Amino acid sequence: MRKIMLVLAAFVVVCALLTGCAAGQPSAAGKTESAQAKDGALEVKVLDVGQGDAILIRTADEVIFIDTGDVDEHPKLEAALKKENIKTVDKLIITHPHADHLGGASVIFKNCEVKAVYDNGEPTTTKLYRDYLKTIKAKGIPYKALVDGDVLDFGGGVSFRVLGPTAQMVKEGGKKNGKPNLNINSIVGRLEYGDFTMLFTGDAEKETEKAVLSHHSAAEIKSLVLKAPHHGSKTSSTAAFLKAAAPEAVAISCGAGNEYGHPHKEVLERYKKFNIKVYRTDQGGTIAVISDGKTYNVKEEK
Repeated sequence: MRKIMLVLAAFVVVCALLTGCAAGQPSAAGKTESAQAKDGALEVKVLDVGQGDAILIRTADEVIFIDTGDVDEHPKLEAALKKENIKTVDKLIITHPHADHLGGASVIFKNCEVKAVYDNGEPTTTKLYRDYLKTIKAKGIPYKALVDGDVLDFGGGVSFRVLGPTAQMVKEGGKKNGKPNLNINSIVGRLEYGDFTMLFTGDAEKETEKAVLSHHSAAEIKSLVLKAPHHGSKTSSTAAFLKAAAPEAVAISCGAGNEYGHPHKEVLERYKKFNIKVYRTDQGGTIAVISDGKTYNVKEEK
C-alpha cells in the first residue's frame, strides 16, 4: 500500500512539472501565429489578376481595395479573397470606371461587407457601371467622389492623400485629342505611413501626370514605391513625372502576353534610366510591399 502511495505521489509531481513547462513555453502553433503577426505593419499587395488592377491594402485597422480587376478574371479575385481571408472591406476605391479596374467590384460586393465606396465621380454609360451604382444604392453603402485635396484615413497611422483629379477636371470630362478618355481623370493618390510612401495612379496618362505636376510640388508627389500608371503603357510615366516621384521601385500590374504589349519597351527603358527597380505581376505574380513605417521590402509571390 505504501509503495502504491509513493508511485501516485511521484506521478502527481511529474504531471505538475510537465504542466508547468507547457504553460511557460509557447506551443508550435503559438510560435507560428507570432511569426505571422504583423502588428503595426502596412501590407500592400498588387494582386496578380491578369490585365487589370486590383490592389489589396491592409493596415492595423482596415482593409482597403483600390480597383478590382476585369470581369473575366473573377475566379482570380475570388481565390485571392479566400486566400487572404477577406470578409470585410472598409474602403473600396475605384480609380476610374474601365472594366479592367471596375470589373471585379461585383465579386467584392458579393463576398464581403463593404463599408464605404469611393471613385472619381466621372460617369460612363456601360451596364457594368450602372450595375455598380445600383448595388451601392441597394446596399446603402456610403459613397463619395474623391478629388484633389481629399485625405482618407486608412487607420493604423496610414493616410491616403488624393493628388488628382481636380473637381474642374471631372466637370470637364477627360478628353484626349478632343475625344472622351476615362483614363485621364484616374484617381492619383499617395499613401503615407511614417517615412514610407507609395503612389497609386490608376490608368493615369500624360495629361493626368501634367495636371498633378501643375497642382503639387515634387515633395508632395515623391514616393518610395510607384504603382505604374496604365500598366506600364507609353501613354504614361513621363520623365517629368518620374523625376518628381523619384521612386526606388515600381510595381506593374499587367497580364502575361497581353494584346497591348504592356509594359512598353520605352517605359521599361525609362525606368532603368531613373534606376527604378521593376516588379511585374506577369512575371513574378502578386507583388507584396511590406512596411513598418520606417523601412520597407518588396517580394513576389508567384
